[in-house]
Amino acid sequence: MTPRRWWQRRRLLCPEVGRVLQRYLDEELDEGLSRRVHEHLEDCRRCGLEATAYEELKDALGRKAAPLRPESAQRLRDFASSLLNEERQSGHHSG
Repeated sequence: MTPRRWWQRRRLLCPEVGRVLQRYLDEELDEGLSRRVHEHLEDCRRCGLEATAYEELKDALGRKAAPLRPESAQRLRDFASSLLNEERQSGHHSG
């Protein structure tokens, strides 16, 4: 097993989780990053609620039955906007 570097040990921030949340829910992340996202979601109520909203959306689309509740759709829009604002304020950008 190779030693983990400092960035692999530090806690993820909300904008970082937001960028990979959908891939996490689709089980597309490697084990290490998946574990770090899981730990963040366990501790962060805000991101945990967003994960729940994404799961609702995914389930609704899969069922093609009941539409996504308007408050869940708005929560997703608000969360995405807040992540973009946090990134702009911190001077970080994805890429």
